[in-house]
Amino acid sequence: MDAKLKHLEFIQETIKRMAGNSFLLRGWSITLVVAIFTIASQTYKPVYLWIALFVTGVFWLLDSYYLFQERRFRCLYDEVRVKDPSAIDFSMALPKNHCDKCTWRSSAKSPIFLVFYGVAAVVLVAILLTVYLNISVTLK
Repeated sequence: MDAKLKHLEFIQETIKRMAGNSFLLRGWSITLVVAIFTIASQTYKPVYLWIALFVTGVFWLLDSYYLFQERRFRCLYDEVRVKDPSAIDFSMALPKNHCDKCTWRSSAKSPIFLVFYGVAAVVLVAILLTVYLNISVTLK
């Protein structure tokens, strides 16, 4: 039984690291997007807004990757939890057959990401549209 508990602890520590990385990515994404947005507002160049939108998308993909990995490790945790203690081999190999929620696509559609990154992307697109509409109006 001690081996089983130790194996579960290893898996739990990996899950914690994935969640911590995800949290750090959200902090960095806010920092970078705000910094790029500040540069864009001072230079009046819309190209920086496009860069901020790209950065938001990249962080969305990275963050959903960490959630995807975290969910897969949770599936591994569930497998080890019900395993016979004599069958514990301390393998960290992720299961090949996993649930529907354990896909990168479903992780990217997670409600927290849709709110966090989706709102940021919508705001950036709205600002880009406003900038381009104002530019086209002033050119006439």
